[in-house]
Amino acid sequence: MTQSLYARISQRLKAGWYWCISFRKRDWDLSDYPVRLRRQETEPQPRSPRYKSHHYVAQVINWWAICGTGNTKEEAMRDLAANFANVRANRRDTGTPLPRPGKTEPIEFVSGERVYAHPELTDDFIRRVLDLSWAFLSDESSLWDFHHEETNDAYFAKIKEVYGVEVSDIKSGKLCDIFERIAATTGACRSSTIPQS
Repeated sequence: MTQSLYARISQRLKAGWYWCISFRKRDWDLSDYPVRLRRQETEPQPRSPRYKSHHYVAQVINWWAICGTGNTKEEAMRDLAANFANVRANRRDTGTPLPRPGKTEPIEFVSGERVYAHPELTDDFIRRVLDLSWAFLSDESSLWDFHHEETNDAYFAKIKEVYGVEVSDIKSGKLCDIFERIAATTGACRSSTIPQS
């Protein structure tokens, strides 16, 4: 039996066990979830100083959105616990229950409603600012997703050059916020109103 097949079977059995014992209570914390901890290969030289390579990853089995990283097993577990606490608090605020331990939690895709509110502007921005023929965007997409530099300054300058709009105060670099600023400032809701350089 190969190592990966053994690992998959072991994880399924572990998830099944945690699922069975989850019926003993209704309010779960991290200790009620099956967790896998693994060592990962790290890049000797990260692509950018803002990226950090970690030696360990801790992840809730069957719940792909929850993980933690660290240079030791303990750090990875602490990071996982902090991320779990944030997700738990957010779900309580929105009235969304936690998934049952061991059960597969489907991947949730973030809405693209805001980022595609002005489709012509979105297409134009992808082509003229990001210099791409296409890109998959969501309302969580940001300028940070498209480069390895330590600041967004180059893109802020390009946006100013292309659209004549200052967006450097949008520190998150969120594209939906940037698109709304450009649309409000230039009236770029239709392709005919998008400034051409």
